[in-house]
Amino acid sequence: MDMTENDLSYIIRGAIFKVYNAIGPGLLETAYESALAYELKKEGLTIHCQLGLPFQYETVMLDVGYRTDIMVNDKVIIEVKSVESLADVHYKQLLTYLRLSDKKLGILVNFNTSKIDDNIKRVVNNL
Repeated sequence: MDMTENDLSYIIRGAIFKVYNAIGPGLLETAYESALAYELKKEGLTIHCQLGLPFQYETVMLDVGYRTDIMVNDKVIIEVKSVESLADVHYKQLLTYLRLSDKKLGILVNFNTSKIDDNIKRVVNNL
């Protein structure tokens, strides 16, 4: 079944809650990224972690090291954070990744919080 970005978003939110409820705040981003990727794989989704993004300047492809935390079903980018609070730069980073990869939906999540509900943000690129 070909799932839409909204279908995937629903599954992703469920996996985020599962990871957060199991391990809580206070760990490094890599721990949350690994646990979330594991949960999403259990749901039967196709996951790519630390996927490199192309960057073209004029006619030249440059390797500048942009990497998505998690790409889900080649449709949704998840950017995982474990910070005191989400900042404007985090939204801009995800929006840039969406533009570079020509994807429509990104999920920005900060696990370092006492209220995970308030720290899962949808970022859209022409959706």
